[in-house]
Amino acid sequence: MNPRKFLAMFSAAATLVFTACSDDDDSTPVNDEELITTMEVTLTDGTDTVTLRFFDEDGADGPTAPTATVSGAFKASTTYNGSISILNETENPAENVNEEIEEEADEHQFFYVTDDLGITTAYTDNESNYEDANGNAFTSMNPVGITFTLTTTASTGDGNLRVVLRHEPNKDATGVSDGDITNAGGEPDVDWTFDISVE
Repeated sequence: MNPRKFLAMFSAAATLVFTACSDDDDSTPVNDEELITTMEVTLTDGTDTVTLRFFDEDGADGPTAPTATVSGAFKASTTYNGSISILNETENPAENVNEEIEEEADEHQFFYVTDDLGITTAYTDNESNYEDANGNAFTSMNPVGITFTLTTTASTGDGNLRVVLRHEPNKDATGVSDGDITNAGGEPDVDWTFDISVE
């Protein structure tokens, strides 16, 4: 893989790495690199929605500083249904990078990392939910993480939620299928930590 990495600092607690995926098999032509400008995580409990959004309009190589926003606080003792969207908004209309992730579901996995306030997450999709570029369904039940749940506890206060997309992680490594990034390996496509709160 010949990744293009984007690194931007938004705050002392926030780190971002964006890279573009390409095929690292020497016998296969390398895909054009994808520019990723936007990551949006939407979480809803059926009544209220919290949106976490990162946007860098010109990529890390440009002079414009990135912005990150969180639309509001999470409620205590609540389960949210989550989904994530990765875009290249330098295109008009915006390019949906999720399509590439879905077509290479066996080579990608999102991780939702927090040790704060007892928040837990769980995958609600797996590779078998997606098809490759030839329209063939994947058969593995390994998680991808485009959809997931996030559950808060009775604890309130401020914390962090780190959202990571890994390319070619070891999905069979200990803990990885449960969302533990420790043994995942692979290369980061996206790595950003959001400041969140629970009320």
